[in-house]
Amino acid sequence: MTPQGHTRGAWAATLVAAVLLLMGCERTASDQRGPRGTAQVQLKKPSALAALADANRIPPPEEAADPEAPPASEVFVNVKVLGDLSATEFSRVMQAFSTWVAPEQGCDYCHNPDKLESDEKYPKVVARRMIQMTRHINTDWKAHVAETGVTCWTCHRGQAVPSGDWFNGLGPQGGVSDLSSNFTHRPAGKNAPAPNAGGSALPSDPLSQYLTTGLSEIRVQSSTPLRERDRPPVSIKNATSTYALMMYMSGSLGVNCTYCHNTRAMARWDESTPQRVTAWHGIRMVRDLNTAYLTPLEPLFPANRLGPHGDGPKVGCATCHKGVFKPLNGVSPLLDYLALAGEGKVPPGVPSEPAAPEPAAPAASAMKVSKR
Repeated sequence: MTPQGHTRGAWAATLVAAVLLLMGCERTASDQRGPRGTAQVQLKKPSALAALADANRIPPPEEAADPEAPPASEVFVNVKVLGDLSATEFSRVMQAFSTWVAPEQGCDYCHNPDKLESDEKYPKVVARRMIQMTRHINTDWKAHVAETGVTCWTCHRGQAVPSGDWFNGLGPQGGVSDLSSNFTHRPAGKNAPAPNAGGSALPSDPLSQYLTTGLSEIRVQSSTPLRERDRPPVSIKNATSTYALMMYMSGSLGVNCTYCHNTRAMARWDESTPQRVTAWHGIRMVRDLNTAYLTPLEPLFPANRLGPHGDGPKVGCATCHKGVFKPLNGVSPLLDYLALAGEGKVPPGVPSEPAAPEPAAPAASAMKVSKR
């Protein structure tokens, strides 16, 4: 073969290899979620969608109970929640709890089998408070969960400790810090791969800053063309923490920024998608749950359930969403367990009463800076 023929053969072989390689590539599915030309498109690989579908299935419901049975509060001892259910419906829900939270240990995970009414095991006390929290979410946070609602399965998925829970000071450099008075730089939790910020070098612990209290406002874009000073709420340091939180939310829901924002004008609510309002309520819901329900439980947890700084587990977006923008792909787990929708709800299979209207998020015109 001549040198020229050899070159042609090499190019042909390379072209064939490239075609075969491309044929083996997985095509990306796209979902247009906003006006064309605004880049508001969500991209997913079908294999990733299939894996997420398997991870977001709901177990079959327990068999229907006898609604004519006497109330659980009259049959069982020390029933402080769910006592408004019939005894048979109460037992059905308890069996579901076992499937959702402790499928291997069963009832013994929370109860002393010889004395079911005893509170000697801390998981029982925690579970009681979590039932109250679930009812609170389904009753008072419809602005985020709508009528779909949540159950224990939404977070736990067959595990005693839900995936997606978090602790303070995660990451190799701990939580948020600052510049000291002698100008010696502290990394502020940055410059190392941050699991809660998409593996970026952004601050590694944006969650304890923004998802426990509302003291730290989530703001980046200033209302003035030039930055006047480096201080909250519109400082460079605050911006890096905000973007770390946004990357955490993006990963938790399996979406990119354009799911909520028009990136041409991040701060503009009137150019954002409706999902941004839902997320606004979600942030405040998570803060409420962490401060009112989870943090007060810390004294009950043994050392192996606490984080590196001695704090208890807290919830975030990933606790429920687990990679999809609608937990359990939007299928309601609550329809078969309306007892968790709130006290005095009707038995399964009977439509519940319409919910009261929820307060809307602040109007866009009232905001001079981006506020999530």
